[in-house]
Amino acid sequence: MRIRPETRRWLIVAVIFLAIVFNYVDRQIVSVLKPMLKSEFNIDDDGYALIVNVFTICYALMYPVAGWLVDRFGAGKVMLYGVLTWTLACIGGGISRTLGQFTFFRGLLGIAEPSNFPAQIRVVTVWFSDKMRATANSLCVAGSSVGAIIAPPLIAWLALSYNWQTAFIVSGSVGLIIVILWALIYRDPPAEVLAKNVKASATQVNTEAFKWSQLWKTRSLWGILLIRFISDPVWYFCLFWLPGYLQENSGLSLAQVGMFGWIPFLCADLGAIGTSAWSDRLVRRGKAPLQARKIMLTTVSLAAPLCLLISYVSHNPVLTICLFSVIAIMCLTWVFNTPVVMSEVFPVKNVASVLGIAGGFGAAGAVLFNYFVGQLIGTLGAGKIFTFMAFLHPIVVLLLWTVIRKEKPQS
Repeated sequence: MRIRPETRRWLIVAVIFLAIVFNYVDRQIVSVLKPMLKSEFNIDDDGYALIVNVFTICYALMYPVAGWLVDRFGAGKVMLYGVLTWTLACIGGGISRTLGQFTFFRGLLGIAEPSNFPAQIRVVTVWFSDKMRATANSLCVAGSSVGAIIAPPLIAWLALSYNWQTAFIVSGSVGLIIVILWALIYRDPPAEVLAKNVKASATQVNTEAFKWSQLWKTRSLWGILLIRFISDPVWYFCLFWLPGYLQENSGLSLAQVGMFGWIPFLCADLGAIGTSAWSDRLVRRGKAPLQARKIMLTTVSLAAPLCLLISYVSHNPVLTICLFSVIAIMCLTWVFNTPVVMSEVFPVKNVASVLGIAGGFGAAGAVLFNYFVGQLIGTLGAGKIFTFMAFLHPIVVLLLWTVIRKEKPQS
């Protein structure tokens, strides 16, 4: 059956959304089950940070490679094999019997999962015009926070009803369905659709690009790398430490985290989709696309100082969840729209590579941050960490306005 391009692009978005949902469920399992895994493998916060960092280091190292693979072989193949590999890795975590085995499969998950996002931004860039790109991108990447939303109740229910291994096996198995859907639905856009969306001929799309070595000489690449390196750790804290923080500092049980721990991620999802749609609306009203993204990202960053208040309300889980909900909106808006900024700044043939490199730098920032959180949260206290977090997004706003510009290869 032939599917019209206008219909196919939204079906592709739907499959990417589903893939990212379970991409995040698979990585969130360890944060939701943190106390249970610490007991199972007889580790402390330092040991938990090691497990998280094995995943994150592999993720950081593979991200640039995944971006290059997408630009070299296309989004279709890279996405297909990436989802299949992380499915096997998640199931492997569920059948692990030792800490070494478990850590190995978390590392394999980290190697496989970066394939998703370079493929996704390449798809959005070639299938959607700049007047719809941020909205389409946010709908795809919304799967990240939806995954974080459903992870606490789903994982808590599976672990409490069966055991912690079941949570890994069930979540991983869904990936097999996603692989089949992707193989059936994804196709590259027709030449006329591609030319319209990137405002260039098919020949220009395929030839106009920076060489790998030239990319590193562009000012905007370094700006984007610093933005991801500095800002990503705040979102990683929400993903990897918030469920455990609510249990260990705010007094919630695992069952209560399952009931309420999803709230910040739902708020983040709805808020970030709304802010992304607002930036597209600015474009439709005549603002230059890059300027529209900058205005929106600056506005949401006004929430950053709220990090200073978290430690003062940690005894009150309701206020803690409310503050993290606003902070999560800010974080996810940057996660959603930094790739859109890349698509406005760099040629189509470079977008996946830039996202891959930037994602690696963002994960590297998270590795360092996770290490220091694991080392210091028990000694200095969470308050010092939250104070540090409050200054990160204002710094990247400054970088966004002073460093990022449209980059074009010289003829």
